Parts: sequence; structure tokens; C-alpha cells
Amino acid sequence: MASFSLASKLPLLRSDHPDGLLGSRPFSATAKAIYSGPSSKFFNLNREVNFGSFTSYCDARFFASNVPCATAEIVVDSATEKGEGSGGRVLRVGLVCGGPSAERGISLNSVRSVLDHIQGDDLQVNCYYIDCELNAFAIAPAQVYSNTPADFDFKLESLAQRFPSLSEFAEHLAATVDIVFPVIHGQFGEDGGIQELLEKYNIPFVGTGSSECRRAFDKYEASLELRKQGFVTVPNILVQGSDPKESEVAKWFTSNQLDTKSGKVVVKPVRAGSSIGVTVAYGIADALKKAKDIKLEGIDEQVIVEIFLEGGSEFTAIILDVGSGTDCQPIVLIPSEVELHFNEDDAIFNYRRKYLPTRQVAYHTPPRFPIEVTRTIREGASWLFRHLGLRDFARIDGWFLPSSTNSFFGTSDGKFGRSDMGTVLFTDINLISGMEQTSFLFQQASKVGFSHSNILRSIVHHACSRFPNLESYVDISSHLPRRSNSKLLTEDSDQNKGIRKVFVIFGGNSSERQVSVISGTNVWLNLQGFDDLEVIPCLLAPSDGRSSNAGSRTVWSLPYSLVLRHTVEEVLHACTEATDPSRASLTSQLRKQVMGDLTEGLEKHRWFNGFDITDEKPVKFSLQDWIKHAKEVQATVFLTACNAQFLVHGDIGEDGTLQSLLQAEGVPYTGPGILASKICMDKVATSLAVSHLSDVGVLTINKDVRTKEELLKNPSLKIWNELTSKLQCGTLCVKPARDGCSTGVARIRCSEDLAVYVAALEECLPRIPPNSFSNAHGPIEMPNPPPEKLIFEPFIETDEIIVSSKSADGLLWEGESRWVEITVGVVGKRGCMQSLSPSITVKEGGDILSLEEKFQGGTGINLTPPPPSIVSEEALEKCKQRIELVANTLELEGFSRIDAFLNVDSGEVLVIEVNTVPGMTPSTVLIHQALAEQPPVYPHLFFRRLLDLASDRTI
Repeated sequence: MASFSLASKLPLLRSDHPDGLLGSRPFSATAKAIYSGPSSKFFNLNREVNFGSFTSYCDARFFASNVPCATAEIVVDSATEKGEGSGGRVLRVGLVCGGPSAERGISLNSVRSVLDHIQGDDLQVNCYYIDCELNAFAIAPAQVYSNTPADFDFKLESLAQRFPSLSEFAEHLAATVDIVFPVIHGQFGEDGGIQELLEKYNIPFVGTGSSECRRAFDKYEASLELRKQGFVTVPNILVQGSDPKESEVAKWFTSNQLDTKSGKVVVKPVRAGSSIGVTVAYGIADALKKAKDIKLEGIDEQVIVEIFLEGGSEFTAIILDVGSGTDCQPIVLIPSEVELHFNEDDAIFNYRRKYLPTRQVAYHTPPRFPIEVTRTIREGASWLFRHLGLRDFARIDGWFLPSSTNSFFGTSDGKFGRSDMGTVLFTDINLISGMEQTSFLFQQASKVGFSHSNILRSIVHHACSRFPNLESYVDISSHLPRRSNSKLLTEDSDQNKGIRKVFVIFGGNSSERQVSVISGTNVWLNLQGFDDLEVIPCLLAPSDGRSSNAGSRTVWSLPYSLVLRHTVEEVLHACTEATDPSRASLTSQLRKQVMGDLTEGLEKHRWFNGFDITDEKPVKFSLQDWIKHAKEVQATVFLTACNAQFLVHGDIGEDGTLQSLLQAEGVPYTGPGILASKICMDKVATSLAVSHLSDVGVLTINKDVRTKEELLKNPSLKIWNELTSKLQCGTLCVKPARDGCSTGVARIRCSEDLAVYVAALEECLPRIPPNSFSNAHGPIEMPNPPPEKLIFEPFIETDEIIVSSKSADGLLWEGESRWVEITVGVVGKRGCMQSLSPSITVKEGGDILSLEEKFQGGTGINLTPPPPSIVSEEALEKCKQRIELVANTLELEGFSRIDAFLNVDSGEVLVIEVNTVPGMTPSTVLIHQALAEQPPVYPHLFFRRLLDLASDRTI
């Protein structure tokens, strides 16, 4: 028998259920509970509990208030704990994320995606986290949905089970899981660190062995090996030690015909992954300085300097091993081309461009290369995978340089990759590819028939096949891949009768439309796990400005593979490519070739049950026809746009047009109705609508609205003096009057700052570069096109909250102003909206939360729920009551997000804005808040609840 605490262990068990809660397999335990409140709804004392019936109970209790805090001890039968006695064997998988590198935040993006898609009745998942000092913890699955490790690092001692040492962590893994899936990017994950630990304790794991990882992860050693094997490589030099010899670097510059003062090179760490610390330098002095900076920042002790590749195109290729046992049979999927859309000096595919949705980067799968070049890429990547001893899966990056651009390789000894068309070079080997929802792994896998779940399970099952003692788990998988239920709108069949249709729509014209793509993808992927739903992703294409008829706008019904993009423009371009005969023919040709190669290897494995994504084309509708079709098939529309993404100035929905069109046809949709959407989109109207609530602790911020034309015509000093006098403040906050909640928001400290902001409006800049204002700040994404009206209001000062180990609770906060910034989700029916637990938003740099900090995983810090050391329980309860009052006053329904400032003593709230269609990205605070409920509500159940609220409303 095994005994453990409910508080620390129960979350580890929730992940083995397809609903992300407790096991769907029979799981009997005797529970003893101690309550801090009078209710006894959670467990009855000293009775048998069937956890398999827990799902509906969790869903029903989601919005119950006054949930008692409970601690309990659960005694579990050891046979059940091992997954036996349920009529089948359950494979126990340990997901390990985090790590010491700066990519540990991206590791959370990857591991939450794996967790979302890998689970099933035949597979149980436990989650583990390695912090930056290589301490290991068993964590609840809920923690992997955090925006960044900083969200919970300071709470690990109280939230998680810490292992005294890595050896004891390994002993725990050996006893409790069957196989480990490392999802650590960079150091300790891809350099052989965790692999060596697992090998020492004979623990099966997914991926490449330790010695092979070390060789492939080291960029310099890998380049030497490639050169030795006859591959063309990028000329480089290793810079190491605290005092590198400038003469050696100068000799290298001269031998490669680079100007010693201005020659353009790339400087990057040798062992820090493919993104962190990569930068461009000009000349010897600049290169050595940036190499020194990499070392001083603690990124790496060794740095390489290499020639900057001009005029080429970067590519990346996923390799899947389909061999049997130790026999390696690598199959390279359809590669992707990385297209860069900028002319900046640092024009490289860096960390920000790789992970932030931006129009600076677009992906093309297949690449727009001649078919012979794509064939060369696949052949070379396959050979490298086999020769370097890689296992299960990997990603290899490189460049294609047309023949006119590769003259400096004329003296290279490398032969492979040369042709009359140009040169193919391989530059980076990624042992653990990124696995966030729209990553290259899933983009390329979906092109050849794999859903997220199918490709991940194929990787895990292949890894198991290498270990004789795990073969019985995967001989015949009980998880049969079914055809994706993201069917196109034109399809209907008898087998779909009784299945409820859901159209998830995203896109539009707003400056935050790229966040809308991530939100829509996240909702679609989570909802399609329900067998009673047929979920169709749809893109609302940007308007061309030539027609004022909203109904003539274009909507695309998307096949699976075309959804997995980062921007509206990229999805739209993918639709165009998919309907272009020549591109469609190329894709079909490559797809058949790759699927044939895969089938030849995978059909040998009894666990493989086939592909589940078919080759479909997107379907184009007018918005009017799309809505009519939604009515015909009785679909519910799930709006996944950021701050009413469709509510664009001068365009559909500024006055609730989209909601009005849906409502006119009787089509149910998520979120508030027409009037509430119209009011909340206008920040001034929102303030006016709740201004009468000041007597009950709901306050608003004074505002002044100025037109863009007025700002352009008048001197900035004149405008500055008028605004500061009228608003009686020393610094201002400027934001678009009718746009999203992040773009174009900036702190203005002086008339010179205002002049910079106005110039950005006049020049239609996509972003204001970092540190353009009088105080340091990050890049400020700007609306495009620029807004016609802008709001100026006093900038509200809040005290900085610092995550620090020097404090008992991990936080330092002076608390002088007594105000903190919060964001709160509200959910329910009109007139009965309920507040989730607020999140305190922490700005990591600058005065304004950036787009990344709000929506992009791996960035930003949110404290959910607010720590008692900052907000008292009494003030928190008053805050929630006032937030609910705001929501009901505005007649919100379904779900919305309210941003405000909170007085930590009185619970008064100062309303900033209300977002009627908030972001639904994988790391949004609304997910954190749902997971903070007792018991936690996982994303797919949360989205299902929101969908059901929409379906139940009367249109």
C-alpha cells in the first residue's frame, strides 16, 4: 500500500484522465479528509471513493463559491497505482520540463502541449520540473499552464514535492514511471545532461542518448563532424576563454575575405540551443565584444563566430524514426521554409521572432524551393540523423543558398549539398524540438496525416519499442486515432448525425489579430477532444477596404494543417497556396512520397493504427453565407478574438455588427451581446457606463480623447501641456480608443515622448523600437492602420513586485501606493456573472505590459491567486464582489475579462477596460484562474463550459 498527501499528490493523478482530472479507469481509494470549512461535499469521511466518476462533479462545482479548503490522506492500492487491475496495462509517462537555460519558459509551452494531446485511457502522465539550479520537483499538471516559470518558481517549496537530489529524483522515476519524456530545451535537456542521469538508473526515455546528444548539441563540434563527413558548412571560428586572441580572429576574418572593421558575422553560444544569445556583429571588435557579453551573461563559456549568410533562405526539417527496436529508419517529413520580412541589421531568426506571433516571419510547408533541393534536404537530414546516432525524433535546421550567393564556399572541401541550383547547408541539430501547439513538429506532421495526439503517441510508442520490458504496453494500442473532427463546413454524413457543430472563428483586422490566431487554435484543439463535438476552425480574412458590406467579408473553413500558423496573413497565404494548382500539386507529391516512406516503416509496428488527418483544401465563403450555413447545421460560434478582434474601427463589428449578424439568423455565439460589446469596445463609453458606481467602491480613470489628425497638426508641447493640466498629472498613459488591450499602449513622461509616439502614428510604424522614449522600455507594438482616436489618461503608479528568494513568500513589495494591477475573468449568465480569482500582473520590464507578457507563453508573470502577503482575504472578497457588479452592470454574459487596479486594503477597484472577447491563448491568465478553482478546471473543460453557456442562451 502507498500513502500520500492529497494536497501534494492528487494533482499528479488528475492528468491520467482524458478530461485532465482524475483517472477514467477504476480507481478506488480510502480517503480521510480534514476541512477548514463546514461543508463536506468534497469527500465523505472514511468511505470508498470512485474517482472515475469525478469528472462531472468537478465540472458542476466549477462556479461554486466558498469551496472549503481540504487536506486529505489517500491510501492507494499498489496494483492500481501501477496501472494494473483495470482490464489493461496503463503506460506511465513522466514529463520533465524546465531546465537551467533561458528557454525553460518555452519548455512550458512545449510540455503543456504534450500534456494536452498525449493523454488517454491507456496512458498516465506525471509532471516534473527542473529549476534553473537543477533542483527537481514533482508538480501538479496545472503548473505547466503557467505563463513562465517565474509564475510559480517562488511557490515551489509549498506547491510541489522537492527531491533532495537528482539521484533521488531518478530513483523516484525508476519506481513510479515506465518511460520519461524529456521536454527540456537547451542545457541539461539537449546536451546529454538528463539523458546521462536516466541512463545511469536504467530508466527508459524518449529521444537520443547522452553521448550522441553531447556531440550534436555542441555547434562547433557538430560543424567539425559535418565537415569531416563531406557536408558544406558555414565558415566559423571558436572563441573561448576570458581573453580570446584578437590576432586569431583577425586572421579568420582575412582568410574569409571579411572586412576587419565592418564584416558582418553571426555570434552565438556553442551550447545554448538554437535561439538564445544569437546576435549579429560587424567587424572584429564588435564580434569580440558580443562574444564577451554572451559569456558575462552566463549563457555559455564558448562562443562561435560565423559568416552571416546573405541572400539565402532558412529551412527546418523534422525527422521521425520508424525503425524497429535498435534499427534506425529515419524519415524526414516535409521541410518548412522560414521567410523573414524585415530589413533590420539583425536580420536573423532569433528568439523573439521564433516564438512571438509577428508578421516579421512566415513559414512555408513545403518550402518554395525546387523539388530537387527539397529532396537534398530530406536526404541530408536523414543521413545525419542516422550517422549521429539520433533516436525517435529530432529537428535539423539549415540554409539553402541559390547559386548566385554561395561564392565564398568555393574553397570548401564539402561536397554534399552542392548543385547547379545552389548549396544546402545544415547548421543546427535540435535534439528536443519545440512542441508548442503550432510548432514545426505539428505543422510538418499534420501535412503527412498526423494529428497532435497521433504524432506524440507515435514518438512515445516508438521509444517504448526499444525497451523489451515495455513492448507489452504498446503491442496493440487501445488509443485508436480517429479522423480529426475538424471537418470542413461542406461535409456532412450519416455518421455525423447527432454530433454538435462548433465553428471557432478567429482573425479580422485588429492589431491583435495575431493573438486571435493563437487563441482560436488553442480553443479548437481543446474542444476537438470531445467526441460529441465537430469543431471547425475558420478564418475571418482581413477586409480589403473596398466594400462597406459586412456580409461580403470572406471566411475560410480551414483543414487541420492550415490552422497551425502564427499570423492571420500566414494562414491566408497558406489558403491561397493550397488552392493554387502548382503548389497543391507539389504538396500532394511530397505528401504521397513521405507518407509512403512512413507507412513502410510504421506498418511493422502493431501499435500504429494509421493516419488521422486527410488531405483537404480550404473552403471560401462570404461571411453572410457562412452565417447562413451555421444556422442550417445548428452550429454554435465560438468567438476567439482578442478584445473583440472583429470590432475594428470603420469595419465589421464596431457597433457589434458581427454579433448582430449572428443574432439576426438565430446563431448562438460565445460572449456578450451586441450592446455590451459595443460599450466595452469603447473605453470611454465603458467608463461612463460604470461611473455611477463610485459610491460602492468602483472607480474610473479620467480620460481625454484626441484625434490622430489633431495630434499631427499641433505641436507636441502644446498638446502635452493641455493634457497634463486637464488631467492634473505628471505622466500620461496613451492607448487607442477602439483597439485591443495591448497594442499602442505606452507611458508618456514628457513632450518629447509624445512627439516620438505621434511620429510613429504619422509614419505608420509597426512598432516603436526599444528605448525610444526618455525612460528604458521594450518594443511597443503599434496598431496597423493607426487609430483615428486616442485616449490619454493619468498613468497610475503601482509599486513594483519583485520575485525574490530573500522574502519568506518569495515576493518583495514595498506597498507604498497600496495599488496593484489585476486582471479578472468573469463567467456566467447575464445578471449572474461570477468572478474568478483575480491575477496580479507583474511587469518584468518597462511601465506597460507588453504584448508578449500578456499573451505569449514563456514571458510575463501573473500571480494567481493574489498572495495573502499583498492582498488580504477580506479585500480580495470585496474585489470579486465589485468585479461582479461591474460585469452585471455592463450586462456581460458568457465570459469576459476585466482589467483594473486594486486597492489592497479597501478592495476598491479602478476600472481600466473590459475585454468582451479576451485572449484564449494557452498561457492566458483566464486559464490560470480556472486552474486556481478547487478542484482545478483544465482548459478543455473551461472552454466546454463557455461553449455550453453560449448554446444555452436564448437568441
